[in-house]
Amino acid sequence: MLMIRPRAREFGVKLGRLQPGRFNAITDVEGVGVGHITVVEGEGVRTGVTAIVPHQDDIYLRKVTAAVDLFNAYGKATGLPQIMSEGVIETPIMLTETMNTWQVADSVLEYCSQERGYRVKSLNPVVGETNGGYLTDNLNRCIGNDEVFEAIKKAKSPGGCGPVEEGNVGGGTPMTGYGFKGGIGTASRIAGDATVGVLVQLNCGEKEDLTIAGVPVGREIRMPEPEPSLGNSIMMIVATDVLLNSRQLTKVAKRAVLGLARTGTFGGNGSGDFTVAFTTDAKSPEEAYGKPVQEDGFLNILYQAAVEATEESVVNAIFKSETMIGYQGHRRFELPLDQVREIFGRYGRPLG
Repeated sequence: MLMIRPRAREFGVKLGRLQPGRFNAITDVEGVGVGHITVVEGEGVRTGVTAIVPHQDDIYLRKVTAAVDLFNAYGKATGLPQIMSEGVIETPIMLTETMNTWQVADSVLEYCSQERGYRVKSLNPVVGETNGGYLTDNLNRCIGNDEVFEAIKKAKSPGGCGPVEEGNVGGGTPMTGYGFKGGIGTASRIAGDATVGVLVQLNCGEKEDLTIAGVPVGREIRMPEPEPSLGNSIMMIVATDVLLNSRQLTKVAKRAVLGLARTGTFGGNGSGDFTVAFTTDAKSPEEAYGKPVQEDGFLNILYQAAVEATEESVVNAIFKSETMIGYQGHRRFELPLDQVREIFGRYGRPLG
């Protein structure tokens, strides 16, 4: 019988003080959509692609204000310098496995040409990656037009704006989180009348450092075998509906890594830790908080929301991911939830 692994909150682990949105996902920011395509073939291919669209309209024609934070820029992303310079995003945000990065970017161009009919002389595809080469043959670059077009189509559908599938899906399919199976995770927070949502593609951290709600889970868990070839890198996507400029969004983006740090990582040298933030501009700060807003003090609640939603997204990615056997017989074990419950009890934090 297949067991559906719970999210952290369903398991009794509650993180932060703010309340989550309806789906506790990045899609709680109205209009945001997520689509996954997962590719599992034979023994050596465990990969995929994830699309995030800021709204359901044509993003090239209705660009969104955006920002980037590069905490540790060991990664192969495309499109980030132009966001940092111009402050907007004009394509869906795509997440994939390292060596598929450039093919996915090319497929986004083809999507705009074939599906949207644009004859553009310039386009800035936004693609982020993490390296899943322990579980997939990452020189087998099988993500192309079909997968990218379908992921975007899913994100731009009614189903893409609801609950988000997590764990071994899309770009997160072959990833590792703190020595356990990692992947896609998401969460959200309500900040006044504003919403902040986060989605992560988790592939970083060392087992001994994993901390969940302040409990040193990683150093207490007993694993059936050592954890070689730890994953590196994480992509963090932050969305909000509050009207912000790119400078303000940069400040919000910088807080995502504080949420990541709560889960234990020290940000290794080979870990590409990138944050892309955007706003749908649905409401002004005055509308969100019911009072006149001066300077940037109102950002504090958005900072808190970004930290809490990032922390929970990381933990959800580990909770929802399942054991996977892949390339050359490599195995990555899921987080053993029975041990997590026992560890929380020993630390005086019994879970319901």
